[in-house]
Amino acid sequence: MGCAGSTPKVDEHGKKLKKPKPWKHTQAITPAQLSQMREEFWDTAPHYGGQKEIWDALRAAAEAELSLAQTIVESAGIIVSNSDMTLCYDERGAKYELPKYVLSEPTNLIRDG
Repeated sequence: MGCAGSTPKVDEHGKKLKKPKPWKHTQAITPAQLSQMREEFWDTAPHYGGQKEIWDALRAAAEAELSLAQTIVESAGIIVSNSDMTLCYDERGAKYELPKYVLSEPTNLIRDG
């Protein structure tokens, strides 16, 4: 062990995950509408390319707590290009783009009061 300095080792899969910045949907939506949008995205996403296993892992990560999400993407070999997971790649270089609405809730989500 030489004195390599105190720079932290950066994982080869890139960045530490974090939630997307707060965002606003074009119009206020209910949790049910948000859920519907998410279902439609995950149902159609694999048809745009990439591997189904990677899409499944991304969905699991998107729906998990951050620490678990980190483990999921690392074990699936996903390269996270944007730390909020909006842009990822697999080991073959296929691109996976995730909309913010599958990763977090909008600031104008209608809460049933």
